[in-house]
Amino acid sequence: MNKAMLILGCIVMLLAGWAPAAPYTPAHPAQILERLPYRPNDPVAQELRELRLRLASDPGKLPLAIKVARRYLEIGRNTSDPRYAGYAEAALRPWWSSSDPPVEVRVLRATLRQRVHQFDLALYDLNEVLRSHPRHAQARLVRATLLQVQGLYGDARQECALLSSLVHELVAASCSLGVAGVNGELVDAYQQLRTTLERFPNVQADLRAWAWTGLAEMAVRLGKKQEANAHFLTAVSLDPSDNYLLAAYSDFLLDHGRANEVLPLLRDQTRADTLFLRYVLALQAVGSEDLTEQYEQLGARFEASRMRGDRVHLREEARYQLQLARNPQTAFKLAQENWDIQKEPADVYILLAAAGALNDHITVTKVKTWIARVRLQDERLTRLLKNVS
Repeated sequence: MNKAMLILGCIVMLLAGWAPAAPYTPAHPAQILERLPYRPNDPVAQELRELRLRLASDPGKLPLAIKVARRYLEIGRNTSDPRYAGYAEAALRPWWSSSDPPVEVRVLRATLRQRVHQFDLALYDLNEVLRSHPRHAQARLVRATLLQVQGLYGDARQECALLSSLVHELVAASCSLGVAGVNGELVDAYQQLRTTLERFPNVQADLRAWAWTGLAEMAVRLGKKQEANAHFLTAVSLDPSDNYLLAAYSDFLLDHGRANEVLPLLRDQTRADTLFLRYVLALQAVGSEDLTEQYEQLGARFEASRMRGDRVHLREEARYQLQLARNPQTAFKLAQENWDIQKEPADVYILLAAAGALNDHITVTKVKTWIARVRLQDERLTRLLKNVS
């Protein structure tokens, strides 16, 4: 769903941004792991280089390992490059397999595990943290988000309620209202979050961007096109490098026949597979002569992910198969596998679209029943159901 990382001690995960690769330990401290997406004299690159070398000389120094892991997580979030999460895991290697690691290692381990959809393991780690540290805000926020992604809205609401005394009001409101917005209270949640945002115009930019993104998504589900567009633009102005935000805004533009605006938005962002998918869909929509080459490259990326055993981007691959490859059977298989793991509105949509393409009325009815049970309101889903029911 959303993100707020290293903000007020809290972290929220992004469905579909990036996922950890297997950790890699360099043979020696001077070995080049990766050319970072920053210039050599960039402060971020310089800081990480220094931290990495210090950790290589003293890998058992816990505060330093946590700092390195968090920096890699942050870069991975910004770039959607799975290797950085692998590097984060490697930084924590001395404690990674422990049955009772330090609390902060356990929270980071849970965060990494949920990135690869190891939800049961992630929840176990978070539960253990909260059993002994019930006021650990970061663990509560990660747990709330994870529960929401799984469609366990009652449990997610409880977690968000417990956050209210631990974090900034905007974080708590974004959590609780985000759940309410997909659980039968969309209109009220939208109005309350908008009011809360207006009360905190000076909170740090990335936190406000997260909240504005959530508000924009609510507006989309309400069918408020002008408001959604304005909210997305506000969020982009606050955090133009956020891949989840760029993907969400691109989907909005594609849905409203504005593919020509997606191309410049994502032209320099195609390193992330989630954004590359939207870029190729925009090429398709405008009839670009570059479509075939880019389509084949995207297909090769998904094939490489399968070979690595990476099944995090099932939703995106299902969209690729349905909308680009025109293979509804494969799309349905991927969408069903994804549905078994997570149930955000976009997950619901791709499963319904694939089932509808196959005239699979059993699946359509099953999903329609689920939508009614959780009281999910979404203008796009309503339109789609009219065509597939």
